[in-house]
Amino acid sequence: MPTRVERTDPEGVDYGWVMQVTFVTTILLGAPTVAVLSTTATLPTWNARVGFAVRVGAVIWILTALSVYVYAYRRNR
Repeated sequence: MPTRVERTDPEGVDYGWVMQVTFVTTILLGAPTVAVLSTTATLPTWNARVGFAVRVGAVIWILTALSVYVYAYRRNR
């Protein structure tokens, strides 16, 4: 019989939860946002397309991560 997986009760913000929610939310909301924003930009080459996706995706990722962290921090207090 396999060993039971124990649960943890972290003090403070659960950073694992923050990372998981950030990842899923960024994929679900960030990809369509990048796609919509790319329709307004002139992207003649693949390098331009990749650069655009990375730049816009990075901004979306950091804003999502900060928002999720603030939510977890306030909920924990």
